[in-house]
Amino acid sequence: MKSLFEEFGGTYTLGKDGMYYPNLMIEETDQRSIGKWGQMHRKYLKEQYPSLYQQLLLNGTLGRHLADTDERAAAMLENLIAQMGRQEGVTEQLKAERPMVWVGRMNNIRSRAEEIIMEEVINTL
Repeated sequence: MKSLFEEFGGTYTLGKDGMYYPNLMIEETDQRSIGKWGQMHRKYLKEQYPSLYQQLLLNGTLGRHLADTDERAAAMLENLIAQMGRQEGVTEQLKAERPMVWVGRMNNIRSRAEEIIMEEVINTL
């Protein structure tokens, strides 16, 4: 009589200790890195939507979802910083003439852009 595992195509290997061990294979997963934004989204999902987090984890799609979120947030950050910098007149000329003013303005722009990303990408489904 076959076990349910064998009926679905599973196989066993006889170990040195005389026990049979199932031959388990893990599917190839997405190997992209998960940066700052992906980690923050993981925390959000784990705390606010634990059942969805578990579903993504068990389906093997959590890594891909987090990597996609991380890439989307990073691209959005870059675009927002460029747009805000143009709108507020933060130029290379300002950087050359008054570097500390330029740094202050860029830090302010980055901070506002990160807040937008948190609301529109990270803390959403």
